[in-house]
Amino acid sequence: MTKPVSRRRRGAALFAAFAVVALAIAPAIAEAKPGGGASSGSRGSRTFSAPPSTQTAPGTAQRFQRTETAPARPAAPGAAQPAARPAGATGGFLSRNPMMAGLMGGLLGAGLFGLLSGSGLFGGMAGFMGFLGLMLQIALIAGLVFLVMRLVRGRRPAMAGMPNAHARDMQGMGPRDGMMGGGMGGGLGGAAAVSSQPLEIAGADFEAFGQRLVEINEAWSRQDLATLRRLSTPEMERYFAQDLSDLQARGWTNATRDVQLEAGDLSEAWTENGQDYATVAMRFSLVDVTTDATGKVVEGHPTERQTSTEMWTFTRRPGAQWVLSAIQQTG
Repeated sequence: MTKPVSRRRRGAALFAAFAVVALAIAPAIAEAKPGGGASSGSRGSRTFSAPPSTQTAPGTAQRFQRTETAPARPAAPGAAQPAARPAGATGGFLSRNPMMAGLMGGLLGAGLFGLLSGSGLFGGMAGFMGFLGLMLQIALIAGLVFLVMRLVRGRRPAMAGMPNAHARDMQGMGPRDGMMGGGMGGGLGGAAAVSSQPLEIAGADFEAFGQRLVEINEAWSRQDLATLRRLSTPEMERYFAQDLSDLQARGWTNATRDVQLEAGDLSEAWTENGQDYATVAMRFSLVDVTTDATGKVVEGHPTERQTSTEMWTFTRRPGAQWVLSAIQQTG
């Protein structure tokens, strides 16, 4: 009678171990190309406004999952200004507080261990009472940690080549009438209102946008942070560095090759506070493959092409080159 029970326990243990591993690697099983398949960056005062849809990207651009722009919160007349939400704080409670997520994972693991060892989910009645005591202690510690994190965050300031034929595909696709109105407030520093003016985009600008698409993918594949820093804003360069670091921590390497722009058009372009912005919809194909330390493919394919449609926002000071300011997924 003991062997079937033992086999069941081993099967349950294997299932639990698989679930733990799956949860651990879940954040990594995503598109690994530049941007990581997420919406990241800032669009000046229009960061929290969806860019207009275009023929290339008729759907809606996703909201930013990662941004260092703090949303504006204008105070009502005579009312105190509420504290701004920390820049980049998005998602649910557990995603904003990984320590709490770890504690909950530990409790779940303890319960599974007790279940698999035959002691019940938390070791019977006596174990359950001990578990309640443990929960009370953890709640007190977590409360203190949460308060400290809130205080620390409250004091931390907000952190501040494409072929010519492809360039011609984007030329002449200017913003439609009525799309150049001011977006929501909330530019860098959480400004309540920013005056913006329409910006005319020329053929040379479209060529630069397509060239940046190719150059950034090439620099990403080389893990060339110096070039990524030159071709993007400091905020985007930090996201690239973090994504590359996450891949390296798992012993993985991502490379994108043979990037080809299939279609592209302008969503909107404007100038605010002496800074130019242009959001462009781009549909492009590429070979995107991720390998482990042994060279084994863990994601993508070494020869098959993939197609993506994304909104890329570029920015510049007048007279300077365009640099990448944001990538948004479409859907």
